[in-house]
Amino acid sequence: MEKQVCILGGGLAGSECALTLAEAGISVRLFEMRPTTPTPVHRTDFLAELVCSNSLKSTRPDSAAGMLKRELEVLGSNLYAEALRAQVEAGGALAVDRELFSQAITRRIEEHPCIEVVREEARDIHALAESADALVIATGPLTSDALAHDLGALIDGEYLAFFDAAAPIVLAESLDRSILFEQSRYEGMEGSGDYLNAPFTKEEYERFIDLLLDAERVIEKDFETRDLFQACQPAEEIARRGRDALRFGAMKPVGLIDPRTGKRPWAVVQLRREDRSGQSYNLVGFQTNLRFKEQERVFRAIPGLEHAEFARFGVMHRNTFINAPHCLDASGRLITPQAQALSTPIYIAGQLSGTEGYCEAIRSGLNCAFSLIGEAVGAPSVIPPRETVFGALLAYATDPAVIDYQPMHVNFGILPPLDDAPRKKRERYAAYAERGEAALEGYACALRAHGVIA
Repeated sequence: MEKQVCILGGGLAGSECALTLAEAGISVRLFEMRPTTPTPVHRTDFLAELVCSNSLKSTRPDSAAGMLKRELEVLGSNLYAEALRAQVEAGGALAVDRELFSQAITRRIEEHPCIEVVREEARDIHALAESADALVIATGPLTSDALAHDLGALIDGEYLAFFDAAAPIVLAESLDRSILFEQSRYEGMEGSGDYLNAPFTKEEYERFIDLLLDAERVIEKDFETRDLFQACQPAEEIARRGRDALRFGAMKPVGLIDPRTGKRPWAVVQLRREDRSGQSYNLVGFQTNLRFKEQERVFRAIPGLEHAEFARFGVMHRNTFINAPHCLDASGRLITPQAQALSTPIYIAGQLSGTEGYCEAIRSGLNCAFSLIGEAVGAPSVIPPRETVFGALLAYATDPAVIDYQPMHVNFGILPPLDDAPRKKRERYAAYAERGEAALEGYACALRAHGVIA
């Protein structure tokens, strides 16, 4: 195909879009500003680096996250295939060795004959658009100020920002295994499990909450709910809602038995392995805005972490996303008057488009790639059906009736209601999955018929 696409951003969405287009024979120039221009949270120069967590969430086929993974599998996602190759044990979730994963993606992109990687910061959208047949902006939540300013001119300044947080990572060799126990929820004492669990007595929990609430923060303000994406609330902000808020959230002990006592702890902190060899662990649900020295002091009050060494401290940073319902159509194309006045179509993919989640970003990049391949082969537009979880997310994210738009993960709450929905939750979720599978098959068949996918 005699077509060239310029992609800004080598994260999950940009990398998926680039590989999918390249394998369809479309030339790609992929701009990634690292390492020339670093970000507050990236640690490497690899493409598709995971910066918040190494978990891609549940694999249960009757969960929204599991349904999304099924879409990625059926539609031939390159990044999902690499995630499976880099998988580490995490119970019912898909977690990856983040370095193996991003190294593999970087190698495939840099070695692909149809992709040129440009390691510099993209600043001038108009100039880049004029140099290509299409432009995909997938610079993510850490879009540079210069590019964000340029993008703002194309959308009347209708881009929003919220604060996001990442959890600390600790070295395995510094953990006290005489206190921590291996177990996944509901496995019982005999199961080794895929998580390490730090058990708290009531007194230990109360002391920990006191330390957490009194600790010094990087950003000295009490955030309003709308300032923070719900799934990435810092632990200290959750604790401010009430002393038991964490014990019924990230620190819930349900389904866990401490083998030392034979009883359920008052609360637990779960640690999930970051790499296949288990050399480092992520504090699950403990995104934080605490200063680094305070993180050492507070998190070493967790039983078994008294001498913890930190491979990475938790960080909090500003995220950027556009007001998608007033800016995008279902193909991912920017539809503001300023953007449509340009001769080159501009697409937005990934978290910048106002969706949240790793797999959502991958699927978003795939969606833009399918739109561009369809244009190249002269195929009619094929929109993901609302009965699929990404189709539902896309419908929500591009609905002009949405007034106060906030980023969203895939979830059952945005799917069309079921006819005669089962009363039991598990049966209802299974029905959503069954209906979604049928819709996905029809969507994939249409893409194959039009030559968009093989």
